[in-house]
Amino acid sequence: MSALARWSVRHRFVVVGIWLLLFAGAGVGVLTAGNAFTDETSAPGTESSTAYALLADAGAGATKASAGTAKIVWHVEDVPIDDPWVVQQVDTLLAEVAEVDGIESVLSPYDDAGAAQLSTETGTAYATLGVADGADTAAVTELVDTFDESAGFDAAAWGSQFHQSFGGAPVELIGVVAALLVLLLVFRSAWAAVLPIATGVAGVALSALVVMLGSHVIDLSSQTTSMGSLIGLGVGIDYALFIVNRHRKALLRGKSVEAAAAEAISTSGRAVIFAGGTVIVALLGLLVLQVGILSGMAVGAAITVALTVASAVTLLPAFLGFMGHRVLSRKQRRALPMDSAVTETAGGVFARWAATVGRRPVAAAVTAGIVMLTLAVPALSIRLGSADASSDPVSSATNRFHVLMADGFGEGFDSPLLLVAQTPDDAARTSFDKLASEITDTPGVASVAAAPTGPDQQIAVLTVTPTTTAQDEGTARLVDTLRSDVIPDAESGTRLQVYVGGTTASNVDFAQLLTSKLPLYLAIIATLGFLLLVLAFRSIVVPLVGALSNLLTMAVSLGAVTAAFQWGWLSGLLGVGGAAPIEPLVPVVVVGIVFGLSMDYQVFLVSRIHEEWSLTRDNHRAIQIGMSETGHVIAAAATIMFLVFASFGTIGFRIIAEMGIGMAVAILADAFIVRLGLMPALMHLIGPRNWWFPRWADRITPQVSIEGEHLSRTVDATQPLATSTR
Repeated sequence: MSALARWSVRHRFVVVGIWLLLFAGAGVGVLTAGNAFTDETSAPGTESSTAYALLADAGAGATKASAGTAKIVWHVEDVPIDDPWVVQQVDTLLAEVAEVDGIESVLSPYDDAGAAQLSTETGTAYATLGVADGADTAAVTELVDTFDESAGFDAAAWGSQFHQSFGGAPVELIGVVAALLVLLLVFRSAWAAVLPIATGVAGVALSALVVMLGSHVIDLSSQTTSMGSLIGLGVGIDYALFIVNRHRKALLRGKSVEAAAAEAISTSGRAVIFAGGTVIVALLGLLVLQVGILSGMAVGAAITVALTVASAVTLLPAFLGFMGHRVLSRKQRRALPMDSAVTETAGGVFARWAATVGRRPVAAAVTAGIVMLTLAVPALSIRLGSADASSDPVSSATNRFHVLMADGFGEGFDSPLLLVAQTPDDAARTSFDKLASEITDTPGVASVAAAPTGPDQQIAVLTVTPTTTAQDEGTARLVDTLRSDVIPDAESGTRLQVYVGGTTASNVDFAQLLTSKLPLYLAIIATLGFLLLVLAFRSIVVPLVGALSNLLTMAVSLGAVTAAFQWGWLSGLLGVGGAAPIEPLVPVVVVGIVFGLSMDYQVFLVSRIHEEWSLTRDNHRAIQIGMSETGHVIAAAATIMFLVFASFGTIGFRIIAEMGIGMAVAILADAFIVRLGLMPALMHLIGPRNWWFPRWADRITPQVSIEGEHLSRTVDATQPLATSTR
């Protein structure tokens, strides 16, 4: 590692040139090929996927019911919805909409074929549009908004190819500015503060281009780049922060720029590679769940982390070479003649806090445990599901459209279920006809209608409209009731096979699939964390405590998401609307990322403690030195990551906001409560047994050095420790 650092410093122009060439090549590739993102979520092997496969085989369409369609809804007061004046105004609007590029068809409720789209009781009607790819949906929205402003009409338009913009300042910029302010406070040097930002942004920007190109090879969601920015900015800035901090310490001891960079990369750089590796492994662990879109997001995020690590250990040393001693504050540079060193002494708030934890480990451990468990309590009531427009901000176009449609045609207008049946004989068809009438009387069903299926008479389809919205728990219960009670009774004694599909059923299946796999994933990454820490520190107790504390941090992240978005404590304030179930992807992704990031702080803290323990064999002193020297850096890193993640909570896009807030709260709790409170307190209570390792395990465990060569001591072993003050 030191050789890489020295080479990067000496050949800094070459290193920067290589990175610029990588940017140029990836940029040209994106400009030439674009991206091939897909946002289709599927739950392979579930009943809804079987229903779609049957429809495709029968030639009745393999896409979801809403694909390529849109609706324009309007409501009038004091005038009948079918009044000639109303009809005339609407016909004029629909004629203008039909002229918009990409609008292939318009079905009016005033035509015989569209009679079901008119509700005289509620004074509401809607038209159905056939929308081609690339249609000018903005022009449709503008026409409808103008119509909405006319006297006597409330109108809105929405469809599968309409897009809602998420306003506000760029969240990446908010996070970067906040991180820069923290770094200025920590380093007291603008040059030192800029370096972590520059390397973090470089890694994220290159990864975004690589992910766009990668979307042509594997299925990647359009949310992958946002998630990559969310993770990459946080870890990239943090990783560079640890390296710059170690580099500055070496400079203050009188080392040359090249030697200081070599020490920083050989110590903190090794920890960065190990920590980044744990994040990557945790993300790639999502592949075992075998969910296509989730696997793609995991690969994309892993690429981002890998490139931010590469930036930290190659580009950052080159920048350090350019900066020289300017990474120190002016006061430090004035006090640092080139032939002497500035001696750092132990002290400060984190040294005093380390002494307090050492004096009262029981109180610290109990308090930290109670706080973490309290924050995790909301996770017990978490419910996964896809939020619909009913929970969008009331000022949004989606919510206005939903309200008009729900008032006119019932809350379940946006959550139809498709019952796809195999009816190979007359007995099966008779039983299916009977099933249709029985479903009508099932609680939670608003209406049942037969749907066209094509020429194959062995496939039959019913469209079941619930009384509740797509995100409502009652709709999920209806799906379960149909599958477990109503349909099996109809199938009994016949060759009839009925499968419940449709967008809503697919979302239910996807949520249930991920819920069932979450315990397995938690077990995998907890075991993985334990083994990685065993490898790093050649200890049984410290890795075990670390793995269990990681699970506690993950529970806090889920608790924060539940309280903020499912209970609605923060969702309105963050601009994503009201309370709604948690998006199914969020818990799995957040748990994986939080595991990796909490491992980062564990590695940075315990590696310094282990370094001191290896030199002095004094457990009490090693913990206090480790906390004293890493506490301010961990606190700064966690604050930066919190600000970056929290800034994504303001994006106005629910799934990204949920990830941002969940990770922001978890990282803050993990750094300040677990790593600087619970973990050292438990290590004090356990004593030297922290470092017990069986001889047989020592023989078979590979030698891995996270601390690198002990190039020099930051704090002299003979120096007295700080004591707590009362």
